[in-house]
Amino acid sequence: MNRFVLFVLCLSLLSCEKDIDFALNDTPQTLVVEGSIENGKAPIIALNSSFSYYSEINPLVLVNSFVHGANVTIVSENKTYQLHEDSIPLFFGYYLYNYTIDKDSLVGKINTKYQLNISANGKNYQATTEIPGVNIFPDSIFFKPTKFDPDTNNRLMYVRAKDPAGLGNYIRYFTKTNDQPFYPGPNSVFTDEIIDGTTYTVQLEKGRNTSAVAGNDTAMFFKRGDTVLLRISNINKSTYNFWNTWEFARQSIGNPFHNLIKFWEIFPMAHWVPFVDMHLGILILYL
Repeated sequence: MNRFVLFVLCLSLLSCEKDIDFALNDTPQTLVVEGSIENGKAPIIALNSSFSYYSEINPLVLVNSFVHGANVTIVSENKTYQLHEDSIPLFFGYYLYNYTIDKDSLVGKINTKYQLNISANGKNYQATTEIPGVNIFPDSIFFKPTKFDPDTNNRLMYVRAKDPAGLGNYIRYFTKTNDQPFYPGPNSVFTDEIIDGTTYTVQLEKGRNTSAVAGNDTAMFFKRGDTVLLRISNINKSTYNFWNTWEFARQSIGNPFHNLIKFWEIFPMAHWVPFVDMHLGILILYL
């Protein structure tokens, strides 16, 4: 009997492999649009050409992907604003390019609609958005030590807030720790589909640099003595859908059984994101 069980176990460990080659068709380049506008700040529009799946990526390729000479305008409150191309020096002679406008000419305003018009490479593109009003205000922010953790300096952030009655409130959050930039949380967007009209407490993970190497299990923790700034942005539904899908897809990388996600079904023309921001400062000293 024992030999039979051993034989069955050995069979279960056997496996076969088969190489499968996919012939991917070359696709024509398309325009990639990423735009943002928030209250009190000028709009920023970045235009790039898409890459094929197996394209070589290096700084020169990325810089050459920027689309120059486009005609970019924004229409708001029956007035048209012309954006100009701007360059930002990076390193070793490389530049980052975008389209913007002087802050004295146009800044985002709450409850205001914006229409983005782009003419590039012989094609026209259009997208609309609206900066929503401020609907959600945290009434308290606090930190707790992590449980079952040998490092007694690790802290978790919690936010207590009340959601106004009525569905349709969406937010995205960022954190800034000490002298670091603002980074979004790994699951940075929230909807009120479940918590509508209630007072709730939610744990917010530390914002992370998504371009950094993954694998640090303590990246979600703050440290005792950190200076933390929390930024909460009220966003619209389409912006929520984009980031929710993007973050879900990013965390599913490497799963061969995961369904493909088509971002173009969410943003068929342009990624045109509105923000309305609140900044809340916290100093962790004696936690």
